[in-house]
Amino acid sequence: MSEQTTTASKVGNIVVWILQIVLAVQFVMNGYALFTDQFVAKFDDIGFGQWFRYLTGVLEIAAAIGLVIPRVCGIAALALAGIMGGAALTELFLVTNGGFKAAMLPIIFIVWALIIAVYRREQIFGLLKMVKK
Repeated sequence: MSEQTTTASKVGNIVVWILQIVLAVQFVMNGYALFTDQFVAKFDDIGFGQWFRYLTGVLEIAAAIGLVIPRVCGIAALALAGIMGGAALTELFLVTNGGFKAAMLPIIFIVWALIIAVYRREQIFGLLKMVKK
């Protein structure tokens, strides 16, 4: 491996860590917000009940914490992509004032999380091998 490739790899790793940390902070804040009264009406519109709001908040915070743990950061990014996939679909089809404009932020988060997951695919494969044993 050349010195240039090693440098590019290190820079890429640093950039992805920055993306992970920023996304983790964002989702700790998002998850915390779900425990306030700010989202009660939205989850009433969805129709699953307020327990689902609390579950979503816990999942978002757990995945955010996972983003800063090297061994599980790839799986955590996939989990966030899945959570945001549900949020995007909810905005598109279940929320009365939703639509594509409301689904844009979850879609941006999906892309962001998937970029991290692709870059951290070795961690994902390593976990899958460990579980397989």
